[in-house]
Amino acid sequence: MKAGVGLVSALALFLLMGAVFTQRTRPKKPIKRPQTTKRPTFRLPTPPPGQPEPQEPTDFPPPILGPPSSFPDCPRECFCPPSIPNALYCENRNLREVPLIPSRTHYLYLTNNYISKVTAEPFRNASELRWVTLANNRIQRFDKQVFEKLPRLLYLYADRNQLKEVPDDLPVGLEQLCLSRNQISKIPSGAFDKMEHLTLLDLHHNKLSDSDLGMNTFKDLKNLMQLNLAHNILRKMPSSVPTGISQLFLDKNSIDDIPRDYFQGFTNLAFVRLNYNQLSDKGVPKAVFNVSSLLDLQMSHNQLSSVPLFNPHLEQLHLDHNSIESINGTQLCPFNLQSDSFSDDALIPRLRYLRLDGNHLSPPVPIDVIMCFRHLHSIVI
Repeated sequence: MKAGVGLVSALALFLLMGAVFTQRTRPKKPIKRPQTTKRPTFRLPTPPPGQPEPQEPTDFPPPILGPPSSFPDCPRECFCPPSIPNALYCENRNLREVPLIPSRTHYLYLTNNYISKVTAEPFRNASELRWVTLANNRIQRFDKQVFEKLPRLLYLYADRNQLKEVPDDLPVGLEQLCLSRNQISKIPSGAFDKMEHLTLLDLHHNKLSDSDLGMNTFKDLKNLMQLNLAHNILRKMPSSVPTGISQLFLDKNSIDDIPRDYFQGFTNLAFVRLNYNQLSDKGVPKAVFNVSSLLDLQMSHNQLSSVPLFNPHLEQLHLDHNSIESINGTQLCPFNLQSDSFSDDALIPRLRYLRLDGNHLSPPVPIDVIMCFRHLHSIVI
């Protein structure tokens, strides 16, 4: 019996050892990994001694050079047409500075470039220049010596730049000066002194205030025909405007008052624009526009509640977008509608165009307006 028990025990021990040996894990074969290759390092070449480090590219495209010209003195950045030997065309050339101007040049075109400063050196032989166009650049200033080189200059156009003040020492012979769409907030004292030949002065779309226009700023401009001060920050009518002027543009300011005798003595005034201001009936004296030479009066987008009186010679009147509630032809008519004066066609008011839309009016047009202003071709309500 004992022998049987021992045999069973021995058999159980043998099976247990077999199970232990079968659970042993076989050693894994080593995995061969590919050899890693070392990345090469690239080094920028060192510039030779004495040469500056390369700079990052700017936002300006490179200047555009043209083909060789038949004129040996023609700058490569410009075009010198053989048919117009006195003209130099340097427009749309991505220029950063003014090229050397040949002495034969009368007309210089430098529009649409990247010029930020105008120095005297390029003009050292350009004393015959009559016309200079520098519009749409990035000009911040003119060197004072520039205009000393240009005694015969008649037309200067430097609109759409970054000027902060009117250039000093301008040629006294200038006839037209356009400095619109800059950042001008200062007119140096005496900037327009002795410029009696100037006929057009365009300063619209700048930052001029009442304090920037002195009492004598425009006093020497005896032949001025057009003064454009629109789109500035004026609150008052400008002083010392020459009485011989024919066009006065003051749109888009903050003017709220016109002095009673402001236009007294203006013998040639034909066009007045006061659109987009803050004029109300209180700021418009009763007979301030009784100017016999006045042909076109524009006072749109203001705060008027009634139609101002005007001279019988006026031909166009713009009063749209105000607060006008009624229009009385009997009050506006310069003559009694029942008088015999209306039998003379020469005495009938000359108003041809009347704009009143954007007010508190509705058709029909009052009959007394039609009876008085018989030359009316168009009424907009």
